[in-house]
Amino acid sequence: MNDQQQTVYAGIAGKTVVVTGAAAGIGFCLAQAFAQQGAQVFMIDLNQDALNAAMERLQDYQVAGFAANVTDDDAVVAAFAACQANFGAVDILFNNAGISLNKPSLDITMSEWRRCVDINLSSLFLCSQQAALQMKQHGRGVIINTASIWGLSTSAERTAYCTTKAGVVAMTKCLAAEWGSAGIRVLAIGPGYTRTALVEKLQQQNTLDVADLERRTPLGRLAEPEEIAELALFLASDAAKFMTGQTYLIDGGWEANGFQ
Repeated sequence: MNDQQQTVYAGIAGKTVVVTGAAAGIGFCLAQAFAQQGAQVFMIDLNQDALNAAMERLQDYQVAGFAANVTDDDAVVAAFAACQANFGAVDILFNNAGISLNKPSLDITMSEWRRCVDINLSSLFLCSQQAALQMKQHGRGVIINTASIWGLSTSAERTAYCTTKAGVVAMTKCLAAEWGSAGIRVLAIGPGYTRTALVEKLQQQNTLDVADLERRTPLGRLAEPEEIAELALFLASDAAKFMTGQTYLIDGGWEANGFQ
């Protein structure tokens, strides 16, 4: 996102923002976008080396980092305590950490199933719970969860992924209903296929047919990470202050085209 051309989103400058899975891909783009809006960004990622590199890239902004496994209760508590010590109570949380699991259901091991549930669903609850405890102190806050186009539809060989992402959609609604009276908005973003370094690597390995994905998308291309970040900025801003409990797809028309 270009500093000279960026849109200014009211209500973000000076706020404390936590982004999980922040060291690369969409997570890094989110951290960068919020930092460029003048927020204090606390980056959480499992990979310490990648986190250090990401913070180095954002050294001109107010950022701090914490290496943690977001499926570990104690690590999550420690991360949010560190955020509060660095920047004060969290105002905005973006739950971005997640994994994919596309595999025939009969071949999924219970270890793989539990890992997918823990990372894609349980970690979001853990982080949301810790964020909300701090947000309630000043009567406001925004939590944005990463769902997926596959959280609103289903497919063969995506049982674990679709189930966990559908859980994110349901959890978003439940927490929005429960925490609205405390001034906390809870929303979700459902990205379609996005052009990240991982997608490009899979394309090079011939395990993902990007040209086919583009043909199946009415707008004829993949999303750019910056476009996901723009939606996140809008939803976190004052412009969306009466919006909560919903999942917003950003998929180039993929879902409207029947996932064909």
